Amino acid sequence: QVQVVESGGGLVQAGGSLRLSCAASGSFFSINGMGWYRQAPGKQRELVAGITSGANYADSVKGRSTISRDNAKNTVYLQMNSLKPEDTAVYYCNADIVLRSHWGAPQFSYWGQGTQVTVSS
Repeated sequence: QVQVVESGGGLVQAGGSLRLSCAASGSFFSINGMGWYRQAPGKQRELVAGITSGANYADSVKGRSTISRDNAKNTVYLQMNSLKPEDTAVYYCNADIVLRSHWGAPQFSYWGQGTQVTVSS
């Protein structure tokens, strides 16, 4: 069974920083892409940042956030700086995981439970 677990959320003042972590565990062959999404109250879930061989960012966080991954630990990180009240949301981790090692094995998308980030003004 595969689990994806986030940590590192919390309450921070505007202008502050947070580092989110997300670790995948269980029985699987490999992880392709990993990413962070967020969902604010009354809004749709949106991509914040993703990473495969390279990284991509939403315009709203570009220049303020850095996504990185440690493949040995099956972990992805999101460093967020210069936080704004509009960054307040539940942040979800997503991992595209290949369960089997045979050629052409499909990948499956796994989500964490989410971690709350609240930025006060």
